[in-house]
This record gives sequence, structure tokens and C-alpha cells, in this order.
Amino acid sequence: MDNAIRAGAGGTVVLCRVVPSASRSEIAGVSDDFVRIRLAAPPVDGKANAELVKFLSKFFKVPKGGVEILKGETGKLKTVLVSGVGLEEAKRKLKEAK
Repeated sequence: MDNAIRAGAGGTVVLCRVVPSASRSEIAGVSDDFVRIRLAAPPVDGKANAELVKFLSKFFKVPKGGVEILKGETGKLKTVLVSGVGLEEAKRKLKEAK
């Protein structure tokens, strides 16, 4: 999990590998390199990105504006900043989700 999540400016940076068009949005696993997230949205017209922001804001209990995709808008590997969530808190929540 050390490479998948790190402290960022005002929050935590999470490296995500997304799997769009799943039956539901959920954390599918956490490895050293990334957090695998299934998304219940197709990768069309930004729907998967919007679902990722919505899902992570609900998961970390922050407003949607507190989740920002920094890199990877058009790919499956995304770098996401979750503002207002400390590194240790984020690690704890992700461990509980496994």
C-alpha cells in the first residue's frame, strides 16, 4: 500500500486502477502499487470519472469538491487527491474495505 497512497497537499493522494462498467462501485482490492476500484459507470463521456469522484467522496466522507483527479482522466490508472483526509486515516479506511 506504500506506493498506492501517500500524503499530498492538504490531503491524501491515491493511485487508483479503475474497472468501469461493473455491477456496483466498490473497492476491489488494495495492493502495494494501487487501489483497484470497480465503477458502476461506463467509460463514456466522463461518466466513469464522475462515478469515481462520487464514490471516493462517499467512501472518505468528504464533499465531491474534495476529490480531484490529478492525472489519468482518460486512462484506467488515475492519480486522485482526496482533500481533508490524513494519510493514516485513509490507510485505515482502505484496510477496512479489503
